[in-house]
Amino acid sequence: MPLADAQWARIEPLLPDRTPQRGGRWRDHRQVFDAIEFKYRTGTPWMDLPDRFGSWKGAHNRLRRWVADGTWEKVFTALLAQADAEGDLDWVVAVDSTIVRAHQHAAGARQKGLLRPGEPDHHALGRSRGGLTTKIHLAADSRCRPLAFVLTPGQAGDAPAFPAVMARLRVPRPIGRPRTTPDMVLADKAYSSRAIRTRLRERGIRAVIPQPSDQAANRKRRGSWGGRPPAFDREAYKQRNTVERCINRLKQWRGLATRYDKNATIYLAGLHIAGIFIWSAR
Repeated sequence: MPLADAQWARIEPLLPDRTPQRGGRWRDHRQVFDAIEFKYRTGTPWMDLPDRFGSWKGAHNRLRRWVADGTWEKVFTALLAQADAEGDLDWVVAVDSTIVRAHQHAAGARQKGLLRPGEPDHHALGRSRGGLTTKIHLAADSRCRPLAFVLTPGQAGDAPAFPAVMARLRVPRPIGRPRTTPDMVLADKAYSSRAIRTRLRERGIRAVIPQPSDQAANRKRRGSWGGRPPAFDREAYKQRNTVERCINRLKQWRGLATRYDKNATIYLAGLHIAGIFIWSAR
């Protein structure tokens, strides 16, 4: 599905100038963006892109170039800032994770030595009985739209990645500092830890996280030393499905539902591109 004119009107002013540092002018940004979007939406190999998108090498090079200079994340963040300025962000944030299978083509990247900036040695690939996997940790707003992404190997836990997800939640504002604190954070039992609850309380963020039965039993067993049970709003917790619905939207993109990219930074750019598509269509 190519970009609508209204979507492109939001995105085009945020992209770099069409004249690169060396040589002539770049190919039309919109044609290249449509090519990259088509590749991730359908999972098509680069060399099999339809002829209407022009040279696949040009689109692939543009993708890598804009990963290196941070263009994809900057555009994604700018669209969040626009929505926030227009009152389209209510700052009720749900956090969760999902595992994606990595295709065999995603293996084989350099493990040590010269890596692209921001690329981890493990390339966010984990090995299990089922093969290679990557875990996407993300935050979503109340309208099932992504706000932040963090990648880890598939076997990584949810709670240890929570601080990284919250650190990625950074929305610039016209005046003053970027906003980084939601009004409320919704998460499932995997995020029920004293460290997470304390971190949110210190920042003035309301936590809506159920307590697992083993934690509740341990607290009761300790009697008065166990302290009071954490507050839990069952009615507010019903909104947590927004992050699961956001994950479903992202996994409709076949190039994201299965990872084909060797580098984590390239796969993360694909997630940002899907986010750009979603936020530009609001």
